[in-house]
Amino acid sequence: MRNAPHLLINTPDIEIWPGGLLHARSNHDARLLARASHVLRRKQDGRYLAAQLAGGLMPLLPRLADAAGINEALAALETRLTQPARIPPPPGTLPLDRLQQRLDQLGLDEARYAERTGLALVAEPAHLALAGFDRYRRPLWLTRAAARAWQRMQQAAAADGIALEAISGYRSHAYQLGIFERKQARGLPVEQILTVNAAPGYSEHHGGNALDISSPGEPAAEESFEHTAAFAWLQQHAATFGFHMSYPRDNPHGIVYEPWHWCLASRDDAPN
Repeated sequence: MRNAPHLLINTPDIEIWPGGLLHARSNHDARLLARASHVLRRKQDGRYLAAQLAGGLMPLLPRLADAAGINEALAALETRLTQPARIPPPPGTLPLDRLQQRLDQLGLDEARYAERTGLALVAEPAHLALAGFDRYRRPLWLTRAAARAWQRMQQAAAADGIALEAISGYRSHAYQLGIFERKQARGLPVEQILTVNAAPGYSEHHGGNALDISSPGEPAAEESFEHTAAFAWLQQHAATFGFHMSYPRDNPHGIVYEPWHWCLASRDDAPN
């Protein structure tokens, strides 16, 4: 297969991962994933749908043809497979036509929420680049521009004796909805969740340009991060690499102070 090895192909229902980055619970699936050039993964629940092998597509669940969005995902994979690996895919984003459906599940009105918070809609990129791995050894997906900027910033901090760790990067609209559903299951009301998580469709993480940052030994996504040498370094140097802190104290969006959340100021993901 000639596809670039570290590219996530994104479609509304399905993510297409490069081989070698996902783990399986069963020995059978593990053997298939070890041989796969790509793995189709459902965004709603993370279920593996199929593995692209040298001999063709191997379904990993019954009735693959009935899976939502499968035809669009296979078309996107075929397009990429027929392109030379050295040519990056064109920039693009996914449609936002399902946004209100997800907000309806939370009892939110799109127009009222946007007016109240001043947050902008954020579309998911059609492709994301592997920017390394986060604290938990999970692949860190960002836009190509954000991946390059993050790697440069992390290296510059290391040269100054500062270790920066990514906690999370890109998140899909479906994953964001799942965050709300899991917190609701624990008894938290939607309005309380909205103070720490933007509604699906409005999180900067959707665009692949934002990441949560910490340092070794520090708890993830805690206000105490502001007292670390890593935070002091970011305040002084992050703008040099194009990053800004999105949610300072008393921000107008109704989001709590997040010294760990940084976003690439430029949304231009055109290749160099």
